[in-house]
Amino acid sequence: MFKFVDREDLVSDSADIDRWILHLTRGSIKELVLKVYTEEKYKIPWCLFSCRSLHRLKLKWCWLEPPVMFEGFRNMKSIDIMLVTVAQKAFENLISNCPLLEELKLTEVDGLGQINIHAPNLKLFEIVGEFDGISFDNTLQLAKIVIISLSALNSESNQSRLHGRSSNMLKFFDHQPHIESLKIGCFFLKYLAAGVLPVKLPTPCIDLSFLSLSIDFYDSKEISAALCILKSSPNLRKLEILARRFVVHTFTLPTYCWEDIFSGPVMPFQVRHVKIHGNGITGTKSELDFIKYLLLYSPVLEKMIVKPAAIANFIPKLMKALLRFKRASVEAEIIWEDPFENGE
Repeated sequence: MFKFVDREDLVSDSADIDRWILHLTRGSIKELVLKVYTEEKYKIPWCLFSCRSLHRLKLKWCWLEPPVMFEGFRNMKSIDIMLVTVAQKAFENLISNCPLLEELKLTEVDGLGQINIHAPNLKLFEIVGEFDGISFDNTLQLAKIVIISLSALNSESNQSRLHGRSSNMLKFFDHQPHIESLKIGCFFLKYLAAGVLPVKLPTPCIDLSFLSLSIDFYDSKEISAALCILKSSPNLRKLEILARRFVVHTFTLPTYCWEDIFSGPVMPFQVRHVKIHGNGITGTKSELDFIKYLLLYSPVLEKMIVKPAAIANFIPKLMKALLRFKRASVEAEIIWEDPFENGE
């Protein structure tokens, strides 16, 4: 393993880094960690792309431009890139030509719009940043996914790309039959809600045991998307709900048709631990109905933690409502976390 961290107070010349990498590639290096703090992003020299022995690659503040004849890293198992610039086609070629790739982490990567992942051995995928959408192909081994979209994906643009009865939700889960852990952060649930939303997925996520969702309770389609995933996860054990409100809504809160759900037959959830928190928990009807729904149809629930927004005027009302809700589980404990205390 070789680790190079270029401190901000001791910036090396790019030519020096080039020489180090050239020297390393002449051997059989298996792991390279390169974090650069130069004014401009450091361009990875072409000699690195000929290093067939690499198993792990971690880059920060770099520019990736593989040569035209690049045939991939045949032994690569883990790629972790942060603040890196890479062209769309070059990225897709890189990933598809790493047949043993098991872990892929992308943090604020520039140059990517629609992210297409083709990786038959991929087990972990994490992305934080701005992008237009994500599609998976031949990723049947994926077990853990973290997707945090830092910008509100254009719902009209997403809708225009979907034709007939197409659905981002169906496309997303189509290649994830063995997913065990899923975290959907910031605005990505809005992307999944575009198009026609099924009540349940055609194929349930039978291995999914942990689910974390960031929801805008002012958006009824996001609520529908969240319920679709919940109803399609028969073995879910741990659920985290982060209620977000990054924009101030000036319109009337839409009413979600909870009456039909409460009156109709519902398959019980097997979730045992639930945490609901975030600056979006302010005691609105949609939020309370969502909590009521979870309590009513979770017969093995052991613990529900609720931490609302730090707004004092609605807290007594919210506490009273929580205590009044019926619970399917006699063992269910509701824990109220003080929003004015730090530590979340």
